[in-house]
Amino acid sequence: MAFFNLMRRTITALTPQKRNPRRVNLHLDGKFALGLSNIIASRLRVGQEIDTQELHTLQAAEIQEKAYQRALNYLSYRPRSTAEVQGNLKKHDVPEDVINQVIERLQENNLVDDFKFAQAWVENRSDFRPRSRWVLAMELRKKGIHDDIIEQAVAGIDEEQLAFRVARKQSRKYRGLEWHDFRRKLSAFLTRRGFNYETIKPIVDRLWAEDQAEALSEDRI
Repeated sequence: MAFFNLMRRTITALTPQKRNPRRVNLHLDGKFALGLSNIIASRLRVGQEIDTQELHTLQAAEIQEKAYQRALNYLSYRPRSTAEVQGNLKKHDVPEDVINQVIERLQENNLVDDFKFAQAWVENRSDFRPRSRWVLAMELRKKGIHDDIIEQAVAGIDEEQLAFRVARKQSRKYRGLEWHDFRRKLSAFLTRRGFNYETIKPIVDRLWAEDQAEALSEDRI
């Protein structure tokens, strides 16, 4: 018991860091021990005694808090998948066990949710950069989203309607072209977005017919 008492140290100061007021310098027995984030330091008070194990616990909590704040900063730019957050933390040499703790904390606070991420990705693409289900699934896999979540996220996509909408807008640029060039350019455009031949052909034929009918109507005016 005497040896255990020798291992106990007293907190003699908790001072804000000059360069970062969100962090605190912890002093034990009159000497600097380590820097802590405010949230960790808020649990402490001057005069409190801590032993070696408690000091190690503080250090571990600080490592996790720094990793958590790094993850929050990474998420502040745009939504991220779980795999993206994990990859960013690994890039900064955060230990695997700490990464798992951070991910669990983010999920508990609804800050990382792969299903919501996949849904938002599909909705954004459909509104601004339409793609086929196959291309969307490929993009989401690159983000580390599991196949079962991907299947749910893309299940409601009406590819024919989506392809027609984007094709109609693009076809205006090809107005006045001969049939061969119109078909080639519009088909290539839709192919690059992942739509298959069975979807593309009737859409190209329909838009060509509409374009010709509109041109004829204008000629009669």
